[in-house]
Amino acid sequence: MKFQIHHNEKRYLTIITLFSFMIYGIIFLCGVELILGLLQIGAIGFGIYLFASLFFIGHLQGNAVKVGMKQFPDIYEIVESHSKKLNLKKVPDLYILQGNGVLNAFATKFAKRNCIVLYSDVLEVAYQEGKEAVSFIIGHELGHIKRNHVGFFKSIILLPGRLIPLVGNAYSRACEYTCDNIGYNLCPEGALKGMLILAVGKRLYTQVNIDELPLQKKYDALFALSFAEKFSTHPALVKRIAIVKRLNRDNLILTTPFHTAEIAINQPDANR
Repeated sequence: MKFQIHHNEKRYLTIITLFSFMIYGIIFLCGVELILGLLQIGAIGFGIYLFASLFFIGHLQGNAVKVGMKQFPDIYEIVESHSKKLNLKKVPDLYILQGNGVLNAFATKFAKRNCIVLYSDVLEVAYQEGKEAVSFIIGHELGHIKRNHVGFFKSIILLPGRLIPLVGNAYSRACEYTCDNIGYNLCPEGALKGMLILAVGKRLYTQVNIDELPLQKKYDALFALSFAEKFSTHPALVKRIAIVKRLNRDNLILTTPFHTAEIAINQPDANR
């Protein structure tokens, strides 16, 4: 399956990688004592990571529901199909976790095993409104696995560079754009729905005027939006939605429920 890697992901990855190797080179030249000291700190950090990983895995096993061929088989079919299209060696584990109203999902990796956690409210949308939005969200998270954004050793290698002010966040935002593109190519019909659900929730998203939403940038202070975004690991949703809209327009993909809602909102009131 073809997908587009955001140009800033490659650019910032190069900067972060070069800076990281420069820092590691300086450490190596500083002598054995500094290396041993950092190794001790690293060992402590690794121990904390293992403890946190073990705790989180135990929490999932005891409180979440693992999706499989006999447990939410329709959702497992989506994960399996997307994984094959992305040429992943193994189908990642997918867990459904009670999110207390939080609409989100994330990908992670423990002990060489990729894992996706989908909060239950997101899954409820699939059974209420159709599975397209969830398919896009799952595709987005699989994108992080495909691009190895969640790899532990890669994270360790890039750690010094990720600490450069603003650069680490810029790289993360570029990764999100890449994964949006992967999710879109896996399920274009669910991209807008998935974005809007994240923006306003599972009940109000059908009432959003999609043509008007990206124009919010004109009403708000652009400097404030840009300033806040620089300190965030995720791009502004209005920008992500605008990109999906352009992709839909270029590919002539029409999401009927939103189109209908759009007409209803924009149509003049005959009683006025």
